[in-house]
Amino acid sequence: MRRWHAEHHRSARAGWLRAAVLGANDGVVSIAGLVVGVAASGASHATVFASGIAGLVAGAMSMAAGEYVSVQSQVDTERSDLATERRELAEDPDSELAELTNIYVRRGLQPVLAREVAEQLTAHDALASHARDELGITETLRARPVQAALASAAAFSVGALPPIVAVLLAPVARVQVITIATTLVALSLSGAVAARIGGASPWRGGARVLFWGALAMLAASLVGRLFDVQA
Repeated sequence: MRRWHAEHHRSARAGWLRAAVLGANDGVVSIAGLVVGVAASGASHATVFASGIAGLVAGAMSMAAGEYVSVQSQVDTERSDLATERRELAEDPDSELAELTNIYVRRGLQPVLAREVAEQLTAHDALASHARDELGITETLRARPVQAALASAAAFSVGALPPIVAVLLAPVARVQVITIATTLVALSLSGAVAARIGGASPWRGGARVLFWGALAMLAASLVGRLFDVQA
């Protein structure tokens, strides 16, 4: 007799992982680009550091608010669809049963078996069955706005720390170079870790994030050089 074995799937991580990866990468790139751009303008060390702190606070709040609003919109859509499905089940259960049966037939079951499965699932929990098999709404992938907002804000703050620490500890004359080097390392690590958690290649994930991060800092540095404040 074959033994039952535990399976570990990564789809349950999709919601918070997406928000965390987006937040961390945005934190690293945004704050690094900000401080590199301000430093390139000739601003004082204190101004560069203050810009980084202000960017961290504003960015974390922005990420949290944006993620919450976005995911809450998904929640509203899910609730609306479930309300519609609940009403249809109450008004025309026979049509809903036929609809569920057809779904299982299209997935490969014989009509008789599909009908039996639909009847048993409807008797157990009709709304949950239609939510899962007709609407694609499952508990695993259910939208969670607060979780996504907190994960995004926390990840942004963590991602913003390497460039800020680099600015704080670097000699005034080498702020740009050290910040860029620190940021590139942080980007490589964050991309690799995110890819690893999601089951993809760490090398490919790190290289992808590294490329776009380096491009962003280059653009920020060029813009900063247009404003020679020498404060």
